[in-house]
Amino acid sequence: MALQATLALAGSISPSNYTAPGVFPTSAFSKYYNNPTATASQVQPVVSDPVTHEVYSFALTNPDAIPQINSVDPHPLPPTASPDALYDQALQQVNSIFNSPSFGDNSCARCLAVLEVVKFVSLAAPEQGPNLAVALCERFKLASNCKATRGKPGLGAVITQVIANMDAGGYDGQAFCQNFLGFCAAPPTSPLDVKNWFKKPKPNPLPPPKKPSGKRLKVLHLSDFHLDPRYATGSEANCTTGGPCCRKNGFNAASPNTTLLHAPRFGAYRCDTPLALAMAALQAIPALTNTNDTGFAWSIYTGDLVSHDPENQLSRAYVEYTETIVYDLFRRMLGSGPVYAALGNHDSYNQAQDAPHSLGGALAKQFSWNYDHVASLWKHENWLPDAAVALAKAHYAGFMVKRVDGLRIISLNTDMWYKANIFNYINMTDPDVSGMLRFLTDELQSAEDAGDRVWIIGHVLTGWDGSNPLKNPTNLFYQIVDRFSPHVIANIFFGHTHEDQMSIFYANNATTMNAETAQALAWIGPSLTPITNLNSGFRVYEVDSATFNIMDAHTWKSDVSSYPDLDGQVTFGPVYTYEYNTRETYGKNIPDWTESDPLNATWWHRVTEAMEKDPSLVATFNTLQGKTSIQTKSCTGDCIAAKICYIRSGSASIAQQNCKRGFGSVQS
Repeated sequence: MALQATLALAGSISPSNYTAPGVFPTSAFSKYYNNPTATASQVQPVVSDPVTHEVYSFALTNPDAIPQINSVDPHPLPPTASPDALYDQALQQVNSIFNSPSFGDNSCARCLAVLEVVKFVSLAAPEQGPNLAVALCERFKLASNCKATRGKPGLGAVITQVIANMDAGGYDGQAFCQNFLGFCAAPPTSPLDVKNWFKKPKPNPLPPPKKPSGKRLKVLHLSDFHLDPRYATGSEANCTTGGPCCRKNGFNAASPNTTLLHAPRFGAYRCDTPLALAMAALQAIPALTNTNDTGFAWSIYTGDLVSHDPENQLSRAYVEYTETIVYDLFRRMLGSGPVYAALGNHDSYNQAQDAPHSLGGALAKQFSWNYDHVASLWKHENWLPDAAVALAKAHYAGFMVKRVDGLRIISLNTDMWYKANIFNYINMTDPDVSGMLRFLTDELQSAEDAGDRVWIIGHVLTGWDGSNPLKNPTNLFYQIVDRFSPHVIANIFFGHTHEDQMSIFYANNATTMNAETAQALAWIGPSLTPITNLNSGFRVYEVDSATFNIMDAHTWKSDVSSYPDLDGQVTFGPVYTYEYNTRETYGKNIPDWTESDPLNATWWHRVTEAMEKDPSLVATFNTLQGKTSIQTKSCTGDCIAAKICYIRSGSASIAQQNCKRGFGSVQS
């Protein structure tokens, strides 16, 4: 019966039509937001939710005001991660980056990706930055004692500051990954537009050169003293433990319990300067230069007072102690003439680090303790007037002093272009983040306006083989030298390499290198310290009192290999002997150059031309580069052309573009 009823019902359905009423069935809802009988718009009933008992607003369905963003009930965000959680996640991301096949063989891309991770941790949880630096150091085996060197007491805080402020995925990151990690190719020199850099164009024609006086002044050039107050006579002088040898905590891995080479009292080839050698040199200098009674007209010191200690053995107090004792010795041992000094990369803590003022706030002043200290010492020794002291405190220990004889000395803190200064990896496409080159340019313009000549002193050289400085700032420095040479800049002096070297600056960015375009010369002074495998040395210039050109140069050296024989007696100390005269050594084959012509850039270019014709001159240069050390290897083959190229390179860009690498140093 049920089946029949169902069939009967189904049979009652037949094809048909239904016409709905034209009016809205208002009885469907009890309330409306609009007139339900109107036909010009859709009906908007009032709807009540039986669960929440909420009456839904007309704004929810109003066709004339459709909402563009839901600000009432967005999805929740994850909770703020703790610094520890950020650290853990960062390490996980770094491991993922290095294990991901997506990067293929592109180690540079991996490195940049890691820097991006570290950057965000440095910004969000800066207290974890040093811990992350230690972990990455250990992950990639960057040092033997990562906690000491990359932790907060070491470079960890500096690394955190820099990565937080750098363009980690751009030029800054590429340069950082290249220089410190070797994962990227070096980025190119950035384009440089100097049209608005100089306040005035270069005079054309140049003002007539100053007339030589014929009176010669004696000027001492000392560099790289590297006093080691922790030197331990009798300790291992041939260590393998890093840092300077001749320390009680050093040993040779081949014989850790027995000293193989005992440190002589006066020093050794792999050690910094013991106080005994420092005093011997300072006693020798006045006696050899006949300045016992007169002193020098002035002296220049091109940086690095402090020993080569690893980061974990250094401190502010250690740096200040060394600055205090060495400058005091200079004043008491070298006579009454002023000493104009530049800071070296080791004359800071952390070593080689100096922060630009553009960081702002407390970060901008974090190295002011050092600038204030050395500036006050220079004032105490009566070497600088108050105006120069004020400049030194404001310009990273850089200053300008105007002498009464018409010469201005401009000292620069060359850490601002040194590759090892991690702070230089912030905004690297700007060649003058620190403002130091702006200071130099303004001082040179002032000197030009007054008709004065200038000596520039610094520590880290701008050119030679290009292995020490950064390209962008030294490229700008080269253009500055071009603008103010040869009429303003008389000479430039650097140190740092410990070796006897030169760099010639040419017009028009060295597009043409010849005697006519050679404009300025940088003298790189020999070091007093023997480290590494060099003899100890110093130089004295004969300077014309009116032009301030160098008329001759004399270099002395002390044979470090003889020092072991001096132990066990106190009658004799180290012997400093006359090594060479610059004019006599290189000038024999320079035509049309008289004794009254200076040893300027033109003369030195002609020396390089003589070297091209006579490679024995390069061999001589190579020997003197290491201060005639028995450890210096000979220069043959490609080395000959490379040395000439280095002499002709005043910037890192020019050196790396033109010269074959691998022959810059004679140290081993």
